[in-house]
Amino acid sequence: MEEEGRKLLEEGIRKKLISPGRGELSTFPNGTKVVFHYRSSLCDGTVLDDSRTMGGRSKPMELILGKKFKLAVWERIVITMRKGEVAEFTCDTKHTALYPLVSQSLRNISVGKDPLEGQRHCCGIAQIHSHHSLGHKDLDHLQANPQPLVFAIELLEVSQQWAASSPNAIYYFVLPDNVKAYYKRGKAHAAVWNEKEARADFAKVLELDPSLEASVNRELKALEERLRSKKQEEKGRYKGLFDFNAQPAAATTG
Repeated sequence: MEEEGRKLLEEGIRKKLISPGRGELSTFPNGTKVVFHYRSSLCDGTVLDDSRTMGGRSKPMELILGKKFKLAVWERIVITMRKGEVAEFTCDTKHTALYPLVSQSLRNISVGKDPLEGQRHCCGIAQIHSHHSLGHKDLDHLQANPQPLVFAIELLEVSQQWAASSPNAIYYFVLPDNVKAYYKRGKAHAAVWNEKEARADFAKVLELDPSLEASVNRELKALEERLRSKKQEEKGRYKGLFDFNAQPAAATTG
């Protein structure tokens, strides 16, 4: 623990343990799914975002490690935590410069909007140096005045179910209640015949936005046709392979 704390300090991150977790520390390979609550604050205590209250409800963050999430420091700090642990991380400005953009996306999602709504089509660094408003005064101020931030994290779940090496594995970062992301991932699963996963994602789409029923039904119909075609192809490929009633070739003698 002391060694890890020293490494964090060298990187400009100070960790304060609030409540210890349980079990052994995970190895956190790429593809690990982590679920956590977060509270983001200025160093004077002013709260920017809280996953327990954002959008009027409590919704934890879900993150797939190794997928180049825009706020890289979140990946760095969660891998120092045990399941159930609560800790505060004070992160230098070099780690927090992109937080205003990330916060804008998270706020959009919490009210059912596209996470990229209001963002220009340019890289994050370019947006930081532009005078484009993010639609929130606190985020505009933070974007104009980059500073260290404090992230209070409670690690709820750690799962390596996403670390599959199968060529059919679908890796999509789905933020909570992001209808568009569930729809896209559902289509991706359908494209490689992952029926169970595709139906689950499309069901989530309908749960979040029933007005998309026609589009979802169209995708499900296409999935059924794709599965039917695949089944017929495989049936033809293996026809006769297990026909035990076929007569063996007559033996010949010289």
